[in-house]
Amino acid sequence: MHSDIEKIQATLESGGYIAERDIATAIYLAQRLERPLLVEGPAGVGKTEIAKVMAAINDAELIRLQCYEGLDASTAIYEWNYQKQLLHIRMQEGSDKTLDAREEEIFSEGFLLERPLLKAIRTEKPSVLLIDEVDRADEAFEAFLLELLSDWQVSIPELGTLKAKHAPYTVLTSNRTRELSDALRRRCLYLWVDYPAFDKELHIIRTKVPGVSEEISAQIVAIVQLLRRFSLEKVPGVAESLDWTTALAMLNRERLEPESLETTISVLLKHYEDQKRFKSKWLPALVKALESFRPGAEAEWLEQAWRQIAN
Repeated sequence: MHSDIEKIQATLESGGYIAERDIATAIYLAQRLERPLLVEGPAGVGKTEIAKVMAAINDAELIRLQCYEGLDASTAIYEWNYQKQLLHIRMQEGSDKTLDAREEEIFSEGFLLERPLLKAIRTEKPSVLLIDEVDRADEAFEAFLLELLSDWQVSIPELGTLKAKHAPYTVLTSNRTRELSDALRRRCLYLWVDYPAFDKELHIIRTKVPGVSEEISAQIVAIVQLLRRFSLEKVPGVAESLDWTTALAMLNRERLEPESLETTISVLLKHYEDQKRFKSKWLPALVKALESFRPGAEAEWLEQAWRQIAN
């Protein structure tokens, strides 16, 4: 068991996903127990990447359902190709086929549009079903999901009940914009993914953006970790850290300077009010604090900079 978990952890890292042992263990248990894995945490910390890595580990197809407000079961399962049906009906005008025969034709496989949930049920290949941002869907859709995750079958009135031959590995992600039901939580294994510690985020950046200088990558992580202490409208996640690093690397910056801080901060802070406060209140103190920045002493610098800027 331990070697299997270590193998998953190594595979995660080889695929560019830096994971602690608890993440690798959760993936291992979800696969062995054949239980859905519910992954919660702030936006931009790599929850969706877990499903992508699971697909890579198992050489499986990734099937993604992006949830949103107003999503209903029929949209997530299947739709009929109405335009194709209408064209077929017009082509059959004047034929001697009965009405029942015509209806049977237009409600057949050739006119069916698979949506993610039906595709996950009917696929013959190994698959990973990603139900992304399930908290954005409403309670009615969540109740439907609970039934689906228990039985792995759906009913289509024109075709009957379709049952999965092999239940897909399933990952649900949530940013906690609303609280999920206890019933859904009981059905799933649970994993919380938080903002990474300094060393882990630095490792992620240097792995994902090879060639970035050691000094500027350490400065980037230190500033991102500092800004997460403030009350922001949109807290930057790892995705924003990577975007900022990539942007600065493209501009051939070796270290952060006042000009590059001011002109590229929009890549990191993606809300107008946050950018406004940064430029008017925090930037001067941050520029001064960066004068004392030394790689290897980031923890001390963070505390000193926090006291300077917060006051």
